[in-house]
Amino acid sequence: MYHIFVVSDASGTTAERVVRAALVQFDARQITVSRYGGVRTHEQIHAIVKEAAEMDGFIVHTFVYARLRRAMLNDGRRHNVATIDLMGPLLARLSDLFDAPPRAEPGLFEPFDSAYLQRIEAIDFTVRHDDGRNPQDLERAEIVLVGVSRTSKTPLSIYLAYRGWKVANIPIALGVDPPSKLFDLPRRRVVGLVVRPERLSELRRVRAERIGTRSLGYADLNYIRQEITYAYQLFERRKDWPLVDVTAKSIEEAASEVVALIGGSNQSEERLSLD
Repeated sequence: MYHIFVVSDASGTTAERVVRAALVQFDARQITVSRYGGVRTHEQIHAIVKEAAEMDGFIVHTFVYARLRRAMLNDGRRHNVATIDLMGPLLARLSDLFDAPPRAEPGLFEPFDSAYLQRIEAIDFTVRHDDGRNPQDLERAEIVLVGVSRTSKTPLSIYLAYRGWKVANIPIALGVDPPSKLFDLPRRRVVGLVVRPERLSELRRVRAERIGTRSLGYADLNYIRQEITYAYQLFERRKDWPLVDVTAKSIEEAASEVVALIGGSNQSEERLSLD
């Protein structure tokens, strides 16, 4: 068993990722990686070096403080522990190129920017509020999509979530009242999705065949027309809800229209343009 100690005066996340990326090139089943972040004193370094020596391991570090890099080098030599400095040589080279010393401030690098974190949070919210789930906190959604089955509610929700929007979607089923909270949401929050009956029948028939079940009334054109009529009756309860016809639209086109209809600001456009 080989032991690698990843040490940093910041979180150590970056150093650990570099190590694990390198380990992919080897049979890493007999290797353990231990991360030590927030190391700022000689005493901490000494304790880590001592532990590495006892376990016959080696150390990879990313100290931005030169004094800590020197302490690690010297302590490693005294205890015969190999130390690999990932940060020092690069900082020295960049200092020469820019003719300026480094800031020596740990933790300046953020591996996940705010846009990425916003996207992850939005996706998590959207998955938890798919197909009418968790209606009790519906007001937390930035966009709520409403429509009968197979009107692209879920794929459209996920597409928008990937661009940073917290989306919930509510299915409409014939004769079933949606959550009452839905009708209390403010303007420009809810968008209804509609589709031509013939296209919906085709989509449902394909869906039923794909999962190996009989479509019965699910794809019946007369039943679908009743469903759509019922959906429009619900939409009449909130005449301020805009409607998007998804019959001949791609997910990208429908998403752009949804964002525009809820009052797409510059922030909205920036989210939608994320790659």
